[in-house]
Amino acid sequence: MKLVQKRSRKTGLPPGTLVHIGEKKPAKVTITAFNYAGTRCDELQDLSPDALTPPTDGSVTWVDIGGVHNMEVLESLGKQFHLHSLLLEDIANTDQRPKLDDYETCLFLVLKMLSVTDQQEIVVEQVSLVLGQNFILSFQENGADVFTSVRDRLRGGKGRLRQSGADYLLHALVDAIVDHYFVVLEMLGEKIEELHDLVVSDPKPETLHKIHTLKRQLMFLRRAVWPLREAANNLSRSECPFLHESTKVFFRDVYDHVIQIVDTIETLREMVSAGLDIYLSSISYRSNSVMKVLTIITTIFMPLTFIVGIYGMNFEHMPELKWEWGYPLVLGVMVAIAIAMLGFFKRKKWI
Repeated sequence: MKLVQKRSRKTGLPPGTLVHIGEKKPAKVTITAFNYAGTRCDELQDLSPDALTPPTDGSVTWVDIGGVHNMEVLESLGKQFHLHSLLLEDIANTDQRPKLDDYETCLFLVLKMLSVTDQQEIVVEQVSLVLGQNFILSFQENGADVFTSVRDRLRGGKGRLRQSGADYLLHALVDAIVDHYFVVLEMLGEKIEELHDLVVSDPKPETLHKIHTLKRQLMFLRRAVWPLREAANNLSRSECPFLHESTKVFFRDVYDHVIQIVDTIETLREMVSAGLDIYLSSISYRSNSVMKVLTIITTIFMPLTFIVGIYGMNFEHMPELKWEWGYPLVLGVMVAIAIAMLGFFKRKKWI
């Protein structure tokens, strides 16, 4: 997950110039569409941009585009749906912060889509949503989305999705993205709890690497979700004619979820910071324990070294040198001193 994408290719270009900024480039751009009204729902695959137009019969059309690196496709869709050049420029730039723009003829929403792989890795993809009169355009970086539940609801006719307008479809797409934030946060929460147990029981240099990885992931999540609060709040209060009052209450529910997610991210960040403090404290405690043992050993051997130094002097006339029991006596004195010092340290609770 890169926090910053390279924008140097756009330096000096006029506003509205289409330049792809990002790394995810699928083999080809895929275009699928749903057109529904009431009990009818048609699903179309592998469409060309020229074959798409806004619906004129009162039905709702959802066009899903997988891949934003082909500028010809973006330009063609822009002409077919009368999209502003600045809007198309933002779609091609996958380093956008979550935001909501009102272009009078349509609403433009940018947000980050997060998902978790089987290897417990976080996949990040930018999604751009365009709400117009009876149509929704969704632009994804590589087409691997979290909209499966929305498609199943359209195919099966479950709920109120088919009976509602394009604004309710917009809510369903945004809600699907926001709900997957909870899946990512649950996975990170489990990792942080395991990390806390690890830093207490067996702190290692690899543990520090895990802590920094989690801090980086949470920093990215905060950057992806924090601006979404304002966008979700603006959606629930927008005066756009495409948003009905009956749908705004659902966007207020999304706003509540985003607030909850932000609070959870801040809590997890504090837990990771606390884990780092525990790690440093554990390392310091382990170092202090080692130094205490070495200090005790050194202190015990200091008087013994003094005695050995005395009897190691090369003087001819020294007492006890010719005595038969001198050597055992000196060893006994040294052992007695060591035992006495150990008892003193034990009584002082230094060991």
